[in-house]
Amino acid sequence: MTRLMRSACALLILGAAAAAVAEGPALDISHRARALHPGEVVILEVRVAERGTAPRVTAFGRSIRLFPVEDGRLWRGLVGIDLTVEPGVVPVAVEVEAGGVEVRETYELAVEPKQFPTRRLRVAPRYVDPPPDVLARIQREAREVAAIFEVSSAERLWNGGFRKPVPGPATSSFGRRSVFNGQARNPHSGTDFRSGAGTPIRAPNGGRVVLTGNQYFSGNVVILDHGWGLYSYFAHLSTIDVAEGDLVARGEVVGAVGATGRVTGAHLHWTVRLNEARVDPLALLELFPDSRSRE
Repeated sequence: MTRLMRSACALLILGAAAAAVAEGPALDISHRARALHPGEVVILEVRVAERGTAPRVTAFGRSIRLFPVEDGRLWRGLVGIDLTVEPGVVPVAVEVEAGGVEVRETYELAVEPKQFPTRRLRVAPRYVDPPPDVLARIQREAREVAAIFEVSSAERLWNGGFRKPVPGPATSSFGRRSVFNGQARNPHSGTDFRSGAGTPIRAPNGGRVVLTGNQYFSGNVVILDHGWGLYSYFAHLSTIDVAEGDLVARGEVVGAVGATGRVTGAHLHWTVRLNEARVDPLALLELFPDSRSRE
């Protein structure tokens, strides 16, 4: 082999090595979920070649925080598919810096359609056509709750499995279309649990109490901020046993089941928000089971 040929081969090898460095280490991205339907929670997992800073993830226009598990090379985060998301492929952008190289990949979630049932209920007429003197209150309460869900607090207060807040079974499915006194209303954005009045309601996981009080439609309510955009909203309580600002642990009592607000009987309504997405609380219970949770 001539000197010229040896030089050409060396340049080819160096060029291939440089290209490999520029591409950086590949990312291993995967997900787990009950299904890819509107209202579901998705566990996104990103495995990197070396320990380092957390990958940066964007889905549905929101930044998704990830936490390390195992050896620090596997990172995990939660993505919420809102109740009204249309079927189709949703891109998830993933970026990470490794060895001074910026690696970018796009992971795709194929959201499938889902048909939700319809429920028809009879309630007091004032909860279908509220009198004019309460409209300002209803609007104020809606703005207050929406402003809370817009915040993704920096500290993750939840850890490990999620427990059912009450021992009773789920009785009203998430996403069910509601018709009150013959008039269609917004779909059911939470899950109802059959439980007798006065039954203690326990925090499904760690969180901070960010709202307590009485609301026109929801009655007595408690909202827990679990951190990183994850919230639990409990409605129709008979009593409230916590105050705004309290830190609660998984299993700690926050109130008791009641029949306040727009209801047909005593039960617990549990809503979950994940980065503003309306998701089924039962998805959290199935994806992060708590062995101590009572059936």
